[in-house]
Amino acid sequence: MLIEHVERYVDYRRKLGAKFDTGEHALTRFARYADNFGDTHVTTDRVHEWCNLACSPDRGRVIYNHLRRFSTFLQAEDSRHAALPKGAFGSRRNPRPAPHLLQPDQIEAILSAALTLSNRTIAPYTYHFLLGLLAVTGMRVSEALALQRSDLTCDGLLIRRSKGGGSRLLPIHSTTREAITAYLVRRNRAFSISDDLFICCTGRAPTKQSVGRTFNSLTRQLGIRGPVGTPGPRLHDLRHSFAVRSLEASVHDINAVRRHMVALRDYLGHSSILCTYWYLEATPVLMRAIAAVNEDRFQGGVR
Repeated sequence: MLIEHVERYVDYRRKLGAKFDTGEHALTRFARYADNFGDTHVTTDRVHEWCNLACSPDRGRVIYNHLRRFSTFLQAEDSRHAALPKGAFGSRRNPRPAPHLLQPDQIEAILSAALTLSNRTIAPYTYHFLLGLLAVTGMRVSEALALQRSDLTCDGLLIRRSKGGGSRLLPIHSTTREAITAYLVRRNRAFSISDDLFICCTGRAPTKQSVGRTFNSLTRQLGIRGPVGTPGPRLHDLRHSFAVRSLEASVHDINAVRRHMVALRDYLGHSSILCTYWYLEATPVLMRAIAAVNEDRFQGGVR
C-alpha cells in the first residue's frame, strides 16, 4: 500500500532535518485516495487526477511537486513507479513580496495599539510582547510561538524549533529580558494548560495565522496598511526590518560589515549566508555608505 511508502519517505525526510508537516499531510491524503483504487504504485494518471481536485492551481502545483519528489524516491527502488516530469502543473512565477521596512515609530505604534485590543484576557499583553520580541530579535514567528517558559535562560533564548529542524541560542539585550520577565508575571497569573511562553485565551500559544491577522488588523487600524486586498507590511517584515536596520548600524566600517553578515546569518538561523543577503534592501543609509566606500576606492583610500 502506498501509505506505507509515505511513512518511510516522511521518516527519511525528517532524518535529514526537515519538519515536513505540510508534505506529510499532502502525501498521506493522496496515498489514501490512491489506496481506495487499489493502486500499489504511483501512476501519472492518478497523480494528475488528484492534483486537479485541489482548491486552486497554486495548491495543485504544490501538491504535484511533493508527489514528484516522492515518486522519484520510490522509482529509485522500483521502476514501476511513475517518473513524473518537472513543472507539469506550472512553475512558481510570482516574485517574492516586496518588503516593507518598518520605522521605529511605526513599530512603537503597533505595540501600543496591541495593548488596546478588546479582550480582557492575557491576549493584549501577549501580542504586545510577542510583536516586540519579533521586532528586536528578528526571529521567525514560528520560533517565537514554539518558545517554552524554560527556554528563557541566563544566556538568552533557546530556539528549539528552528527552520530545518535545528536549534540555536539567541543572545538578547537586558531590556528584552526585562520585558519578557514582566510579561511572565502576567502570564503566570493567567489560565494555562501548557508551558508555552506566549499564550492566548485558550491557555496555549496563538496560531501563526492568528498572529498574522492581528498584525494586519493593527497596521490597518493605524493607517500603516491599506484597505483589505491592498499590499502592505506583513508580519514577516518585522524580521526583514530587523536585518536591514542592524546592518545600517555597522556601515561605518567595511570589515565590521563582513563580520556582521556572518553573525547575522547565525542570529537569524539561516543555513546559508545567501539567505541573509536576500533580506538586505538598498535603504538611503546603506546607499550613502556604499557611495562613500566606492569614492574612497576610486581615490585610493581603500585597498
